[in-house]
Amino acid sequence: MPASNATDPSPEAPAARPPLALYVHIPWCVRKCPYCDFNSHPARAIPEADYIDALLDDLDAQRPDAAGRPLVSLFIGGGTPSLFSPAAIGALLDGIAARLPLADDIEITLEANPGTAEAERFAGYRAAGVNRLSLGIQSFDDRHLQALGRIHDAAQARAAVAAARRAGFERLNLDLMYGLPKQDPAGALADLEQALALAPEHLSWYQLTLEPGTPFYRQPPPLPDDERLWAIQEAGLERLARAGYRRYEVSAFALEGHRCRHNLNYWRFGDYLGIGAGAHGKITRAGRVWRRARERLPGRYLRDPGGGGAHWPVDAAELPLEALMNMLRLTEGVSEALFEARTGLPVTSLEPALSELRRQGLMAPDRLQATPRGYDFLDRLLVEFHP
Repeated sequence: MPASNATDPSPEAPAARPPLALYVHIPWCVRKCPYCDFNSHPARAIPEADYIDALLDDLDAQRPDAAGRPLVSLFIGGGTPSLFSPAAIGALLDGIAARLPLADDIEITLEANPGTAEAERFAGYRAAGVNRLSLGIQSFDDRHLQALGRIHDAAQARAAVAAARRAGFERLNLDLMYGLPKQDPAGALADLEQALALAPEHLSWYQLTLEPGTPFYRQPPPLPDDERLWAIQEAGLERLARAGYRRYEVSAFALEGHRCRHNLNYWRFGDYLGIGAGAHGKITRAGRVWRRARERLPGRYLRDPGGGGAHWPVDAAELPLEALMNMLRLTEGVSEALFEARTGLPVTSLEPALSELRRQGLMAPDRLQATPRGYDFLDRLLVEFHP
């Protein structure tokens, strides 16, 4: 497997077909956190070998959509993918490489939890071809970790980063939350300082939100008010900038040359296959954008990995908003030419909302980009593009 330390891709190069990525979903975790609305299921016995076979069967069913395009990135998410052994991840990556061409500088990311058992596996994942590791830290305060239902403590988080470095990972992301129950600005910034002290190449720093269907949504914990959240965000953004981390997306910050290729492909409205229970995909075919969603329940998925779920074309009236919901998350936005290449629609399909938002100073005059003022109220801005 290629194991390149890839640098940031060129910003926008509209081509005949969009770049292609692959998302792999592993749905099991040790314990479901009370804030989590992902398709994850507490593990009892994990059918590791059967699931790898099912993933590759699923990929076989979707190979026609790849049409010979090389994969520019591969992301293994969950759940907790690091519950799978390095041998299983190696078999998965070898199976993918046997079925689809891979870019020479492909980025291969694995999500992992910083528990001791998983950290001991990092060298095996690196040897299997994973070249980017994403660690779900969330906080360095043990009280907050307990409130969030995490199974690790702060010491294990720091040890996991050290283990990742010993294993040879030179591209490391840390997930960190703010706006935690009873958290004040000083506590949030202390978390951020501890993350910066570990010198990751990439940080995902985002606010805890209460998602419908989760225990936190049904019984909300005491969260900071809007004034405290604003203070946390303003101070955190300033600190990250001083440390050399450029904000290139709403909650994504990277040192030079280390933006996440896989997520950039999402935000630029590129194509991606999705394999695994509950995985989603987006493919451009015959001038139309198609979505696919796999069966969510692992047992049902295992019985029919290549045929379950749903597959549908995106309605032309909804396509502009779908594209902008991704593209405008980027601080740099995208060119009008890229919007037209990815959607097959003229930029005039965004009128009259685009002209009005430009008049108000919320959108840049020469590209599809929110101004700093518009970026602070992105959800409200996007409402203007609803069909």
